[in-house]
Amino acid sequence: MKRNPRYTLVLAVLTLGLLTGCASVRKAKEAVTVNPSPTLLTPDSNGRTQMDVTFRVPAGYLSERSRLVILPRLMVGDSVKEEYRPIVIDAPIYDKKKERREVLVDYSDPYAGHAVVVSRTSEGFELPYSLTVRLPEGADNARVVGVVSTDGCGECSAIDTIAIAAVRDLASLIDVKESLGLVWMDRKFVVRPKTMEGSGVANLQFAINRQDIDLSLGNNRRELENMVSTLAPVLNDTLATLTSLDIYGMASADGSLSYNTALARRRAEAASQWLAKRLNIRPSERRVISVGSRSEGWQPVLDAMTADGNPDSAAVKEILQKYADGNDDVQERYIRKLPCWNEICDKYLQNDRKVEYVYSYVVRSFTSDAELLDMYGKRPDAFNEEELLRVASLTAGNEEKEAVYATVLTYFPQSRAAANNLAVLRLREGNDESAREVLGTLKEHSDETLNTLAASYVYAGEYDRAAGLLQDNGLPEAAYNLGIVRTAQRRLQEAYELLRPFCDVNSAIAALNVDRNDEAKEMLDTIKDESPVTEYVRALTAARLGDRTALYEHLGRACSDESLRVRAAGEADFHTYHNEAAFRALTD
Repeated sequence: MKRNPRYTLVLAVLTLGLLTGCASVRKAKEAVTVNPSPTLLTPDSNGRTQMDVTFRVPAGYLSERSRLVILPRLMVGDSVKEEYRPIVIDAPIYDKKKERREVLVDYSDPYAGHAVVVSRTSEGFELPYSLTVRLPEGADNARVVGVVSTDGCGECSAIDTIAIAAVRDLASLIDVKESLGLVWMDRKFVVRPKTMEGSGVANLQFAINRQDIDLSLGNNRRELENMVSTLAPVLNDTLATLTSLDIYGMASADGSLSYNTALARRRAEAASQWLAKRLNIRPSERRVISVGSRSEGWQPVLDAMTADGNPDSAAVKEILQKYADGNDDVQERYIRKLPCWNEICDKYLQNDRKVEYVYSYVVRSFTSDAELLDMYGKRPDAFNEEELLRVASLTAGNEEKEAVYATVLTYFPQSRAAANNLAVLRLREGNDESAREVLGTLKEHSDETLNTLAASYVYAGEYDRAAGLLQDNGLPEAAYNLGIVRTAQRRLQEAYELLRPFCDVNSAIAALNVDRNDEAKEMLDTIKDESPVTEYVRALTAARLGDRTALYEHLGRACSDESLRVRAAGEADFHTYHNEAAFRALTD
């Protein structure tokens, strides 16, 4: 931002000799002071901050023929970034001479509209100054100084510089990513029976009113071999024990229900005998096999007609709905009366008869940690979710843990513990996109997974999305993380309310952000941490409370961290503006 040329005229005015008279000679100890001192300015999310100070001008500082100008400047290092509204005080004689020049020589006052006339200069007086400052980018850790000048005769001048305020983006002291509370989901390992289930359907053809298996009919051979390929791995697995195999024959819709049901059961029995022989199931083990039958009903016929776009499907549907409480025979009686009955017999009564099978088996549980680790290398497919999660907890390196959690998700895609912990590991690697991909596979979330998902959005800088996931989350970590997010968004009062209960260094920073300086000190007094960042926060708190001894003590400790040296040096510069020896000692 360009500096206002009107304000920069101050030095030129001092040398032009527009007004006569000489500035009074002041003792070195007399100077314009600022209250409160020290003053720290904390910008909000839009870079705005309010500067409210009062300048104290000592008695005799301004002669009767002088003008006092205090020009506030924003300094970053040695560079002037901004100049703000000046404070201009005219002594009585100076004011009269100025008016005379304006009339006689058409003099234009560069500070017109800013000058205030004081009636007596022999007494000290105070000058309140309030200004909303919008800081330019890169001015988070800057200082505001005041260039003080008086001129009475144009031949002599005095220039002084006073420290007005330090600009400190306290929120930037919080490392958003490092501060996030990531919840690791640990389950207590409990040995549980591992009962597995499976099912399938074979579409078999039989000769009319016959139940014997004929491999030459239709796709019977392929359908039965599919059953074998499904059940054989279970029967041949040394870790598995088949506990049940239920085979149901499906009765066709047409014909007598009682006859069809009995025939379907006999067909199921034939299929079970064929399977037992084909799978070499010993007679003593066949007790786990049971057979039964049930009606297929007319619904498959209606489904086939509807899929075919047959207009008569509406009439069949109406019959099924009207006689839903009746059995297949009742519904068939009315369907046979439809004009389309012959077409139904020709096109929609299936030749195949379904044989449905449902089976269950138990896999041996692994109980000791040594067995878990040994068997994981051999048969991860034989593990349940709890066992795999236990293996992950026993694995040392992060890379190895990630591999185990990926395996868990292969067999149990909706494992929230595996997805959460894998996402946490990916976040710790800085890979927020991969973390979101992992969590995106879950159909249902827990508070823990939502907290981790929110953290992934924080890593991506999407604070609004993160906050939306954290607001209604019941985890304490989620409340803390929301406080961190609100700090990053410069919603400082809300951040303070959220972080306050945790009473850590970030809580103290949040308190300083809203001028709760005493509360910040109370928090810091309970913290044993002496890291450079915490020491720097203690220094800022001491500065706010006017404890200069504590300020320099904590700043010295903070300077052990190179990343804080510049900040600390700037703080020392502000608070030791007239003490070059102390400043050099701190920054050497």
